[in-house]
Amino acid sequence: MACPLTRELDVAGLSTTCNAIEDSTLASAPAGSQNRLGERAGSLEDISSSMAANTNGEVQRLGNYIPQAEEPVSGGTRLEKMSRAVKTLIECLGEDPSREGLRKTPQRYAEALLSCTRGYHVDPHGIMNNALLMEEYSGMVVVRDIQVYSLCEHHLLPFTGKIHIGYVSSGVVIGLSKLARIAELFFRRLQVQGRLTKQIADAIMDIVKPQGVAVVIAASHLCMAMRGVQETNAMTVTSSFMGCFEQDVSIRNEFRSSVGL
Repeated sequence: MACPLTRELDVAGLSTTCNAIEDSTLASAPAGSQNRLGERAGSLEDISSSMAANTNGEVQRLGNYIPQAEEPVSGGTRLEKMSRAVKTLIECLGEDPSREGLRKTPQRYAEALLSCTRGYHVDPHGIMNNALLMEEYSGMVVVRDIQVYSLCEHHLLPFTGKIHIGYVSSGVVIGLSKLARIAELFFRRLQVQGRLTKQIADAIMDIVKPQGVAVVIAASHLCMAMRGVQETNAMTVTSSFMGCFEQDVSIRNEFRSSVGL
């Protein structure tokens, strides 16, 4: 069974509402405006066709970009097999998994892990819902302080922090909440922070096709805080700059200033 995203993310300080273009706009517009609106609608159709044609290339470049099917596993359902494995881990710790406090823990943990990794089964194109709009705007769009909760793939311990995303439009804008959703479908996986940063930037470049994209993540890793060096105050910062952000230092500095870096 697929695990679609079912909630909207709240993004600090920014509205996630996009104004819809009413169907009556084209009908009531003057003849010349109708032609221009028709051309813009045709451009959107061209973008959609291009996105579909490039799907195979996206799979090659983004790895787990397209969702993987949740197939039943031998010996019972995925949840049942994971629950049995967690029960074994508890026993190996010297605990009694049958005692009151731990009796339901294996299933609870398995359900939590499936929820935390549900991004494997979400198609980024499936969450767009016609959120790409033609707009005569070529400035920078920045959404900052998107909360990230992910799992380090090395120790299966959480890392948490903030994601900042910016792009410079090439005539197409995306609904603000969709930037947060794109980020979530990638951080709801077993991850390495640097790879997560680049996957988000690659996806936005492929879907929105802007002049450039910037993604910065600042996060605290429990695998550093709870074990090993036990450094509780360390923050890891990773960045990915593409297109005009990579080529123009002034645009890059404007983004850094907007997100407080």
